[in-house]
Amino acid sequence: MSVASREWQLIARPVGEPKPTDFRLLRAEVADPGPGQILVRNTWLSVDPYMRGRMNDVPSYIPPFQLNEAMTGGAVGVVVAAGDGSAIPVGATVSHFEGWREYALLDAAKTQVLDTSKVPAQAFLGVLGITGLTAYVGLTEIAPVKEGDVVFVSGAAGAVGSVAGQIAKKLGASKVIGSAGGPQKVKRLTEHYGFDAAIDYREGGLRTQLKQAAPDGIDVYFDNVGGDTLDAALTRMNLFGRIALCGAISVYNEESMPAGPPHLTLAIGKSLTLRGFTIGHHMKAFPEYIGKASGWLAEGSLRTDETVVDGIEEALNAFFGVMSGANTGKMLVRLPEA
Repeated sequence: MSVASREWQLIARPVGEPKPTDFRLLRAEVADPGPGQILVRNTWLSVDPYMRGRMNDVPSYIPPFQLNEAMTGGAVGVVVAAGDGSAIPVGATVSHFEGWREYALLDAAKTQVLDTSKVPAQAFLGVLGITGLTAYVGLTEIAPVKEGDVVFVSGAAGAVGSVAGQIAKKLGASKVIGSAGGPQKVKRLTEHYGFDAAIDYREGGLRTQLKQAAPDGIDVYFDNVGGDTLDAALTRMNLFGRIALCGAISVYNEESMPAGPPHLTLAIGKSLTLRGFTIGHHMKAFPEYIGKASGWLAEGSLRTDETVVDGIEEALNAFFGVMSGANTGKMLVRLPEA
């Protein structure tokens, strides 16, 4: 016996900006679980900017999507069937990496059971998952925030940036500045997330806006977007400043590798540290982060947002949305029970 499951596949490598014709949604049959396996009905899917890089057939820190096969990504779901010897019972909520589909057949021994008694399941795809950990590691290990620092975060209304700005304050930053696209997001940075100042990159004049927001310079920059924003930040960095290179969404759709920031040589005279990172090399920090973040959430001092679309058929539009900045906070796909 098997269950019918819809799944998204990549059928052509995008050139530049991905198109709907590069993908297809089809129906597949998922077998019943064998010994040690579980069948999971996915309830939430994560769509993230890093997935754009996986659409290219190039070596990277995570393997590319395979053509004509189900795409993968973070997901949470409920166990609906369990094979002999499975340590995870039917009804348990689990997290895994077999997203972009409605049902997943998993090895129980490699699947994480979640405690959803105090937080909703989807939080483990966002603030209590890789998203939140990325923000924490970036500001504690990669570009450590010191008491009194001025911190700048780009992509600050997104899943990682919104958490990073709040963590910077908790680490003792005297001022936290965020950049986002559009007046509503800029307003939310200061009124909801507690940033001290915010700039709208869509208005242009990034260097001027950043100079006004940080007249005394920047000590730490958490970079989610690269491109012009990284270049503007370089002009405002203080001596011995630290830059965490987390993402470069502004150039992910470029057909060829763009030139480096024009002001990169400022890093020499200012003795700057620019350090890139991927979270897979820093998973040891997860227990420490979860302990702190859980407490912050419980006391209400860490705020998060979700942008939710419904249905597996909308997963591709959700991805296009996160690439164009349509989300505030974490972009999620909710899969209602049939």
